[in-house]
Amino acid sequence: MEPQSLTHVSEFLLLGLSEDPGLQPLLFGIFLTMYLVTVLGNLFIIMTVSCDPHLYTPMYFFLSNLSLADIGFTSTTVPKVIIDIQTHSRVISYAGCLTQMSFFMLFGCLDSLLLTSMVYDRFLDICHPLHYRVITNPHLCGLLVLVSIFISLLVSHLHNSVVLQVTYFRDVEIAHYFCDPSQLLNLACSDTFTNNIIMYITGAMSGFLPVSGVLFSYSKIVSSILKFPSSVGKYKAFSACGSHLSVVGLCYGTGLGVYLSSAVSSSSRKGAVASVIYTVITPMLNPFIYSLRNRVIKKALWRLLSRAA
Repeated sequence: MEPQSLTHVSEFLLLGLSEDPGLQPLLFGIFLTMYLVTVLGNLFIIMTVSCDPHLYTPMYFFLSNLSLADIGFTSTTVPKVIIDIQTHSRVISYAGCLTQMSFFMLFGCLDSLLLTSMVYDRFLDICHPLHYRVITNPHLCGLLVLVSIFISLLVSHLHNSVVLQVTYFRDVEIAHYFCDPSQLLNLACSDTFTNNIIMYITGAMSGFLPVSGVLFSYSKIVSSILKFPSSVGKYKAFSACGSHLSVVGLCYGTGLGVYLSSAVSSSSRKGAVASVIYTVITPMLNPFIYSLRNRVIKKALWRLLSRAA
């Protein structure tokens, strides 16, 4: 397809996960189920934390904000997929594509930074227990969330600024089920070197730096836990950190792998399928991994249900 002037490109075509008509009902059911589970599960966490004074701690403050970010992150892409399958239309307007890309970057980056804030909370709790309550005061927790939001807005704005400067596109077909930022930059008929630099800068802000903070914090956490005299204490500490570490690995591993590799090569349907893990599955699993296996949350749940009854 010939390069098209930006003023003449009014819409893009999302190729989705599969063009097989026989798979569309299955995909519709899967995405709808996962979306409902994600939204209801995370809303349940927010409601439980908000209604129980026993959960007014930094850890659960960050968890409730993470749940809110997960709802926004999933709602940016999945409803559009469900509607497209139902209406047999894969078209998205240019303005709609930019809007979806902006919110995708906003909530995706916010999710990453909130995960890092949760690791920092665990680091202070385990490595500096005597100063934990003094350091993690409400002002600091609120400041960490505000800084995370500011950085996320900056990353989203940076992506938008680059795409808005694109004059020509090679194609209007996006090999994905949503307007992935890297896909739009790959379609641009402009200096790919500059696009790649922007991708790596934003990738560093939303991925590399948080991952570095996570690795540093966990190295200190593991070192401190190994010094515990009690084996029971070691088990409880490792158990508490293990769930968070598994989500961090799943989120960062798949997200950064797909996101950064697409900056230097054309994405395929395999990349779109891999993206489902960090855009849909990880937000869906967070309430279960972080909360339903947590005794404090379970007790809060029973108290909430008892009051409702």
